[in-house]
Amino acid sequence: MKKFIGTGVALVTPFNADHSVDVTALTNIVEHVIKGGIDYLVVLGTTAESAVLTTAEKQLVVNTIVKATNKRLPIILGVGGNNTAAVVQELKTTDLQHIDAILSVSPFYNKPTQEGIYQHFKAIAAASPKPIVLYNVPGRTASNMLPETVIRLATDFDNIIAVKEAAGDMVQAMRLIQHAPKDFLVISGDDMVTLPMVFAGGAGVISVIGQGYPKEFSQMVRFGLEGNVVEANKLHYKIMPSIDYIFEEGNPAGIKAVFEKLGLATATVRLPLVEASQALKEKLNTFTDQLNS
Repeated sequence: MKKFIGTGVALVTPFNADHSVDVTALTNIVEHVIKGGIDYLVVLGTTAESAVLTTAEKQLVVNTIVKATNKRLPIILGVGGNNTAAVVQELKTTDLQHIDAILSVSPFYNKPTQEGIYQHFKAIAAASPKPIVLYNVPGRTASNMLPETVIRLATDFDNIIAVKEAAGDMVQAMRLIQHAPKDFLVISGDDMVTLPMVFAGGAGVISVIGQGYPKEFSQMVRFGLEGNVVEANKLHYKIMPSIDYIFEEGNPAGIKAVFEKLGLATATVRLPLVEASQALKEKLNTFTDQLNS
């Protein structure tokens, strides 16, 4: 699955001032990241505020991105949840003709055992007509999908092709990279440790900051994959402060503040999230000016 090596971005859902989906802004963001050198797009992930979108709004977001992309980049669609039967039903009833793979998060809130996680994804693998990227993000799900479980799934099901690993644990990431089957992709889900994971043998990243500064971030990943340590590190340390900033008040409030500065979208988010503070916006504005100077 070479199409998913490099930099993917977990796209936001931009809103108008009245909190409706801003189709024009979303179209412009897609163009922004494509021109910036991003390798693939991730739609309706956590960063998209998918938890607070209606079914109709989700379809609008997908249709807008598919149209704006116009087959120029692969698209991964977020299809996951903590009700296995509901996820299976969604896979059976969703039109996936323009989708290249699905991203499915480990079940949240229920806190299943490792066997429960395995059985959840076994059911999804049986139902999915598209390749599957597992998503491990213990900070949101309250349970860690261990390397042994990921490797077992990757070995048992040919359509489970990758994991987005966002445990923030480099040792766990290295164990995944070391023991995963050949051609199984270990993708960083943490912007800050993207480069170390790439240097350790990872396949790249599904990024948040990468959609704000696509040129610099995707070039950093390319340098890393090429083994150009010096140039990759230069870009990493140049971008690093902004990664701290965008998560300072939660995701996607920070990255939406970047888009506001870039003139691509408002900084509006939906409750229970709140818009980035003026103090944070000023830090991001200063960083953006310096990066582009």
